[in-house]
Amino acid sequence: MKSYDVAIIGSGPGGYVAAIRCAQLGMKTAIIEKYSTLGGTCLNVGCIPSKALLDSSHHYDDAIKHFEEHGIDIPGEIKVNLKQMISRKQAVVDQTTSGIDFLMKKNKIDVYEGMGSFKDATHIKIEGKESLEIEAKNIIIATGSKPANLPFIKLDKERIITSTEALKLKEIPKHMIIIGGGVIGLELGQVYKRLGAEVTVVEYMDRIIPSMDAGLSKELNKVFKKAKFNINVSHKVKSVERKGDEVIVKADNKKGEEVEFKGDYCLVSVGRRPYTDGLNAEAAGVNINDRGQVEVNGHLQTNVKNIYAIGDVIKGAMLAHKAEEEGVFVAEVLAGQKPHIDYNLIPGVVYTWPEVASVGKTEEELKEAGTEYKTGQFPMRALGRSRASMDTDGFVKILADKKTDEILGVHMIGARCADLIAEAVVAMEYKASAEDIARMSHAHPTYAEAVKEAALAATEDRALHV
Repeated sequence: MKSYDVAIIGSGPGGYVAAIRCAQLGMKTAIIEKYSTLGGTCLNVGCIPSKALLDSSHHYDDAIKHFEEHGIDIPGEIKVNLKQMISRKQAVVDQTTSGIDFLMKKNKIDVYEGMGSFKDATHIKIEGKESLEIEAKNIIIATGSKPANLPFIKLDKERIITSTEALKLKEIPKHMIIIGGGVIGLELGQVYKRLGAEVTVVEYMDRIIPSMDAGLSKELNKVFKKAKFNINVSHKVKSVERKGDEVIVKADNKKGEEVEFKGDYCLVSVGRRPYTDGLNAEAAGVNINDRGQVEVNGHLQTNVKNIYAIGDVIKGAMLAHKAEEEGVFVAEVLAGQKPHIDYNLIPGVVYTWPEVASVGKTEEELKEAGTEYKTGQFPMRALGRSRASMDTDGFVKILADKKTDEILGVHMIGARCADLIAEAVVAMEYKASAEDIARMSHAHPTYAEAVKEAALAATEDRALHV
């Protein structure tokens, strides 16, 4: 039986990053993955493939809507080749996951393919092509999450599908009904809307992307309605039924009236659930709460002192970059270091177009806490760069403490906001004030100028270009 300093169950962004950092710190490391490719949900059926399809569909959307205005004439009809689009997506996934294979070899990490489960607190059974057992002084649970479902919905994975199936459809839906107006539903909805599908979103809460700042929800809702999305908020879905190639969704609106939606596909996108199926955590004595999450303390340590857990399987936002930070954190704790994670400064992003990004406190949270704050907001349409690229939707909003001017939250929607949010994270990490950003030179013309202008707006209403 092989023995290790640390073994990681799960090879998603949290797991594989934890393995690399452990190896860098001199630990003999093993990683266990039940699937034949490394990378977990994010690389195989999540972040990476969805962004590949978003980019491909964005190119198509630009071609049919904007190329002529840009002076680009394409003879003949522009057509979607969905098979090639899905094939390119898979090539991106394959290249990315093979990169993880390379990193495991480079860092001398032993990879085991098979289902990992606890025999006890220091032994893991692996059931794959062969059955074996390994021993580890420390174990990190990084088993991630799976798409959640509503108890009355029967997923057939053909017409009533999750995000996994939506990434590999063989036809463009005529009418896709999406249950859930969160990140995953809206991203995939935009993919198929661009390709020609009618898209209906049915959301239980009173707005789309309900966990983000209300101003972002309002702006994205406006953009989506302009693109002819059918958005239905404050609707409680009560049944989903398939009849042949038709799916019928029934919901109650906020008046309590029954509403019926009919389409050929229904994407169930109601969030994700922690995945501990088959882990046999009880054999190691690890506590799992009633939400299915592995319970951890401030050091991401379970109630069993040598077992840790990270990523989607524990509390907090289900984000790949959160899992990565936690993976590094645990590795450094095991090495005797004193790492730190500020969960308030982990950004959230929606990769629709325009992109939506946020870090820190929302206005709703500041109001609820009774914090006195000031707001600076700047519209993307006022930027020369936005007009040049025809990406004029959106804004940047900075929330700062009314007395100290320290930045408390940054919320943005517009072109390249997924990248722009990093500036806000850096500023807040170093306790910057709105005036600090306002005084920094930003290259012209860029989208980033909107961040400077929003900071100026928060500093005695000094924005220059509105």
